[in-house]
Amino acid sequence: MGYSGEKFDVIVVGGGVMGSAAAYNVAKRGHSALLLEQFDLLHHRGSSHGESRTIRATYPESYYSSMVKEAEQLWELAQSEVGYRVYYKSPQLDMGPSDSKSLRCVIANCRSTSMPCRVLDPAQVAHHFSGKIAVPEDWVGVLTELGGVIKPTKAVSMFQTLAIRNGAVLMDNMEVTNICHCKEEDDDGGVVVYTSNGDKFCGKKCVVTVGAWTKKLVETVTGLSLPIQPLETYICYWKIKDGHHGEFTIGGGFPTFASYGELYVYGTPSLEFPGLIKIGVHAGQSCDPDKRTWGPPVALELLKRWIEERFSGLIESTAPAAVQSCMYSMTPDEDFVIDFLGGELGTDVAIAGGFSGHGFKMAPLVGRILADMALDGEAKGVQLQHFKLSRFEGNSKGNLKEFEDQVKPLVA
Repeated sequence: MGYSGEKFDVIVVGGGVMGSAAAYNVAKRGHSALLLEQFDLLHHRGSSHGESRTIRATYPESYYSSMVKEAEQLWELAQSEVGYRVYYKSPQLDMGPSDSKSLRCVIANCRSTSMPCRVLDPAQVAHHFSGKIAVPEDWVGVLTELGGVIKPTKAVSMFQTLAIRNGAVLMDNMEVTNICHCKEEDDDGGVVVYTSNGDKFCGKKCVVTVGAWTKKLVETVTGLSLPIQPLETYICYWKIKDGHHGEFTIGGGFPTFASYGELYVYGTPSLEFPGLIKIGVHAGQSCDPDKRTWGPPVALELLKRWIEERFSGLIESTAPAAVQSCMYSMTPDEDFVIDFLGGELGTDVAIAGGFSGHGFKMAPLVGRILADMALDGEAKGVQLQHFKLSRFEGNSKGNLKEFEDQVKPLVA
């Protein structure tokens, strides 16, 4: 390959949204960047494909809210640079039992960070959304302005386009098999990245963002077993009943939403497929990313009932009209991993993974953080203590939370 003899400032392993955003940020700062993707660019085998992801700042954990606010500004900036939109704004509605610890933390975080929010009782929810959304008498709704839909495949393409414009090199069908220190006597340090087809690439620094393959690659490279478990999850689209299609669109004022309770349900307004609305369960089944079932979703009965009750019978809840398979990369505490790999590789290799089904919205910020780590040796303007690998030392559960887990295993 023509680039094997060149030494790059940063080699990024993994061409999903995080790696693409990292390559873009490295190249934008005037440094040479090489992005290696094990499959085709824009493939559908990981966590960065499809037609919609939610952006919201309503988190039970306070440290995510400020990150989302910065990420939103960076989405806007990237859009202005590329010349087209990937982010479509809408309100965000969180709902659930009034005694839900998670929802209480969401409300407290909104107030402590001065993020405007309205806490609505069931009658107010029904009135605000003209009867389209109904919640039980012991539930509340939390309405905020910062919400919206991000187009995933288009967003990954955007970051790759911007990376190339700024001089980055992108190569696909390059499966990385090992990363080690340069050992040539006349070399000034850095890392060597090896691929399954026999190529090797030299870089001063390396960033690893391989999603559901993180555990496998890190264990191969270092022997370290990270507590990152891939889950196969399913994205479901449901038919809006005739005569009501426009009411469930962004233009019709319909929000992105999340629901706490027996299920953690999420969804987006009707956007990508006319007459269909995306409603899914934040859950999945443990899987090997190289041996997925790609099968039909299980445990939909509770979701069907939830849809029928929440949307006043305006959504056809008999069965989803379309289903897509996706993957989460779960940590025990559902917090990200953003850190230097350490060990023999020290600070020469930064890693980002374990985004636990809620990381896509953070991609431009994570990309900036990874570029800072690779080029400056530290992240600027953001606290990463919750994302350190060391949190699992002597404590397999990681960060302690005051509330229940959001992602649950699917049971047939």
